[in-house]
Amino acid sequence: MLKPVLLFTLVLAACTRSGAPDLSAYSGEHESLSRLCGNPALLGERLDDISQGQCRIDNPVLVHVVAGVELSTPATLNCGTANTLANWVQNDAQNAVKSLRSRITSMRVLASYACRTRNSQPGARLSEHALGNAIDIGSFKLANGTKLSIEYDWRRTDREGQAIRALVDSACGPFGTVLGPDSDPFHYNNLHLDTAKYRSGAYCR
Repeated sequence: MLKPVLLFTLVLAACTRSGAPDLSAYSGEHESLSRLCGNPALLGERLDDISQGQCRIDNPVLVHVVAGVELSTPATLNCGTANTLANWVQNDAQNAVKSLRSRITSMRVLASYACRTRNSQPGARLSEHALGNAIDIGSFKLANGTKLSIEYDWRRTDREGQAIRALVDSACGPFGTVLGPDSDPFHYNNLHLDTAKYRSGAYCR
């Protein structure tokens, strides 16, 4: 088993001086995956267009790796949202955990594309998930072995609690909607991110 310090060094080595991931570091493990959406930070598979009634994604992608960060379950997204996710991970999310002297290496995905209404409530408006605009994240794993959970660390007052709240705050702006445990009971265990656009600016709770 790799020691945390060595693992952290290997993760750092996977990035170029500019901070962009060097995909050659993953070529062996993910050699069957393709670069997606014209973005070298995205690795995964191209999918056929999705059309299920009102639910639709043109040119969808199945994302496995985002800026060097593995997704526990590949996420089905449109390219606009996939690119936003990659930019957030690379430029904002990694900075949010610097106080823990480590880097995010994987994210636990709870939901991406799903043909449903908001929060699966009858009569509600169509969810952004139904358009490939959204992803729900339950936790983040760091190179030093630390796990940051939306459900279990949100109320903590220590460094881990501060880091998970910093992660959520960092998503406000890059994403149009950011919903965490303080927003409503449906998000007690996940961070909902979507690229919906509002005239008044990002909606973050």
